[in-house]
Amino acid sequence: MSGRAADAPRQGRRARLRIAAEETGPGATAEEGAVAPRSGGSRTPVLQSATKALRVLELIAGSPTGLSAKEIAGRLDLALPSTYHLLTTLVDAGYVVHLSEEARYGIGSKARFLGQALTRQLAVPREVAAAIKQVHVDADAAAYYAVYRETDVVIAHVEDSDRRPRVQPLDVGFDEAAHATAFGKVMLSAMAPEECAAHLGLTGCPSLAPSTITDAAELTEQLSHVRESGIALELEEFQRGLGCMAAPVQSRAGAVVASVAISLPVAELRKRRWHLERVVRHGAARVTRALARARPHAPGPR
Repeated sequence: MSGRAADAPRQGRRARLRIAAEETGPGATAEEGAVAPRSGGSRTPVLQSATKALRVLELIAGSPTGLSAKEIAGRLDLALPSTYHLLTTLVDAGYVVHLSEEARYGIGSKARFLGQALTRQLAVPREVAAAIKQVHVDADAAAYYAVYRETDVVIAHVEDSDRRPRVQPLDVGFDEAAHATAFGKVMLSAMAPEECAAHLGLTGCPSLAPSTITDAAELTEQLSHVRESGIALELEEFQRGLGCMAAPVQSRAGAVVASVAISLPVAELRKRRWHLERVVRHGAARVTRALARARPHAPGPR
């Protein structure tokens, strides 16, 4: 792993902190910008009003029928006048719509551009998509391709079918539960120890299923095995009854830059374990070659 590649996430983080500090500035008011504590004693300026607006947007997006202002205020522990102010701002921007007949708020049409933009930004080269498609066919399983996005592990491409549907909510843009997914373990195992610790310090290791590893020391030991073997396997760590297997995609210099994974019911994954491992490893190797042709200097590991 090159020093430059390893420093990339730190540099990106410093840049974000510097920009945030410049935007808020020493004269920012409590409503415009507040300082939130971070681990290690450092402090990162954040805009409270922006944070609250995003929380409102996320809450509304998670409701199938929309929410009233009182429901939003209650769930987010916000004052009702402040809630109306945030909602008015979001409605004016087009990200939220006021359903007057129902006295509720729903997601506005403009919000769809956010998801579409993320999908465009995560779009993979045609050869990579073809390789993941082949993994889906050869493994007879839903297939996934995950990449680094700064210090996050994000799904960038999925190939599935009615017979072999993707695990919900593992869709393009999913960036959670790296500690409990095979593709996440591959990516975590390639991080420098301090970066991995920082990532887990922010996300934690919450219990998601019967076999989720929640102990940091145990997870670190498993990641060491993943790094040595070049394969990650999780059984009922993310969802009950389901398993996942993944292999690393490498740059020309040998650094892990992505991972290829498949998901299946646990019983079937165990039964076809060795065939599936060959398919996943071959798929990762094919993507490695495709990336080398598409861009000689792929992003380094985090």
